[in-house]
Amino acid sequence: MRFNKSIANIKAISFDLDDTLYDNRPIIIAAVEAMNAHLSTIPEWQAKGGSYWLECRNAVLKQNSKLAEDVTRWRQVALEWGFSTLGFNTARSKQEAQRAYQAFADARSNITVSDAVIKLLAQLRQQYHIIAITNGNVEVEKFNLRDSFDLVLRAGIDGRAKPHPELYHLACQHFDITPSQLLHVGDSLDTDVQGAHRAGCASVWLRNDFAQYQYKGLANLEIDDIQMLKNMM
Repeated sequence: MRFNKSIANIKAISFDLDDTLYDNRPIIIAAVEAMNAHLSTIPEWQAKGGSYWLECRNAVLKQNSKLAEDVTRWRQVALEWGFSTLGFNTARSKQEAQRAYQAFADARSNITVSDAVIKLLAQLRQQYHIIAITNGNVEVEKFNLRDSFDLVLRAGIDGRAKPHPELYHLACQHFDITPSQLLHVGDSLDTDVQGAHRAGCASVWLRNDFAQYQYKGLANLEIDDIQMLKNMM
């Protein structure tokens, strides 16, 4: 644990989800595999080869860069574009895209968070409002984090993605607190820590030394294990 800046008068703690409260890498791999398995049953899509999905994602993002702030909508639009480009009519493109996305979504939220993390959140909740702020498309209500938060905010659905400050400010408004009274915990310097700082909030960086970051600001606190937050009680 490393303190870089003081933390005081905190009334709420927000958490990133993916790779902060659980290892998201195998989950995403399984979700993509589930979507690809479904798409492989459609001959027209299969005939385009393995690079077609990337072509679809890049094409719709080029048309609308704001999709990058809503990963759910980005995937859905890319699927619809892909089927439309294959010559499917609008109704069938939407239908096939929804089926493919659902295969992804079902696997995406097939998560079991450790009992230790669930217990930690419950302990912190005795003293603080506990919030989820995520850029991802995981559906918290579908797995065992469903009862752990007082508020869940998702990029796209609720506001612009981190590091934009909007979701942090929405959390503060919801609980009638100032930004300085919100502490955000996450694994990314670029999205979590930078976003918290833009919003005027304090931050905890769950160190992730495998990634390369552009943001050079310091979190208030750096930790190597989420369980170190017990020391805040």
